[in-house]
Amino acid sequence: MSAAGQQRPTLLIISFSRIVADARLLKQIRAFADAYDVTTCGYGPQPDPRVEHIELDDAFSTSLKRLQGVALRARRHRFAYWVTPYARRARRLLRGRRFDAVLANDLDTAGVAVSVFDPQRVHLDLHEFWPGRHDDVAEWRALRAPFFAWQLRTWASRMRSATTINEPLAERYAAEYGIRCGVVTNATEFQDLEPAPVEEPLRLVHSGASQVNRRLERMMRAVARSSNGATIDLYLVGTGTAYYRSLQDLAEELGERVRILPPVSHAELVSTLNRYDVGLPFLPPTTTNIRMSLPNKFFDYVQARLAILTGPTPPMRDLVEQYDLGVVTDDFAEESLTRAIDALDPEQVRVWKAHAQRAAEPLSAERQNDGWLAPIARIAEESRLSA
Repeated sequence: MSAAGQQRPTLLIISFSRIVADARLLKQIRAFADAYDVTTCGYGPQPDPRVEHIELDDAFSTSLKRLQGVALRARRHRFAYWVTPYARRARRLLRGRRFDAVLANDLDTAGVAVSVFDPQRVHLDLHEFWPGRHDDVAEWRALRAPFFAWQLRTWASRMRSATTINEPLAERYAAEYGIRCGVVTNATEFQDLEPAPVEEPLRLVHSGASQVNRRLERMMRAVARSSNGATIDLYLVGTGTAYYRSLQDLAEELGERVRILPPVSHAELVSTLNRYDVGLPFLPPTTTNIRMSLPNKFFDYVQARLAILTGPTPPMRDLVEQYDLGVVTDDFAEESLTRAIDALDPEQVRVWKAHAQRAAEPLSAERQNDGWLAPIARIAEESRLSA
């Protein structure tokens, strides 16, 4: 109860992800849990002791996946959505529940949200650009991109408000689907750290998913071929896949300057990165989302007080230049990255790390949270007034 004796507003946060391991979802919970009675709905265990949790099973049988594939080929998009067991289970578990506001994460929860709640009580956090997630794959473009476009037109366009992760994606959603999005970047929460001393040879680092379309082997070969003795450690999730194993084999082939290390927990990541000198969010533009990306790892490197070496991905390039955080290569060629590594000067890296220290507060998640807090507050207030 509040000081005025009134109950706190209620908020549902829903996501078809393992919430306890989802950095963006955990930030949402922390942003709202002190002022709202929060219920989460998603995979895995309760993500925070302050919230009620509705756990979903992410099982999706081979037979149902095949049936969904048939439906996608026939352009029976509504059937293709509801054939997913976790969507049906979420709808069943949430039916009859009342919340002052709903924060639906990712496009794939929009159908559930619209089927159970008034769309005007829902804020949709789209994260990235859904029709561009894997548009480097022909079959995906033929089947999944139209499916997501249909969901955007049919469900997402009806929501009270929406957000995405950067301005170029917001412009794309507005131009193609008429969805006006606010922007909440994937910024990392502020970390009270100091830049670690620069060492020679320089210690480079990359963290993230081991996905084929990220072409991580380019970074590995570029470091191994550089002439200044720089090293790179890669903390990669996705262990056990064929691509991950191929990266392990490549690291062994390239020698001791390149290491693949086990992933670390979200809580330990920034302090682990803080031991390094230069972060590499170097992602060749193989898909629309990667071409327009401003990923978590960029902000992790800032909070770890690292210099940044990236390719000319526009959102990352703009922030590197605005805050003078490091180097942007001319292109995404392996040779360009090798030249940039060779040109790194320890004294200049020291300066860039100091600039990251200054940028850590303005680029922190705390500066971004109002992009969620304000629309949810509006929805909750209107909901309680109309009750």
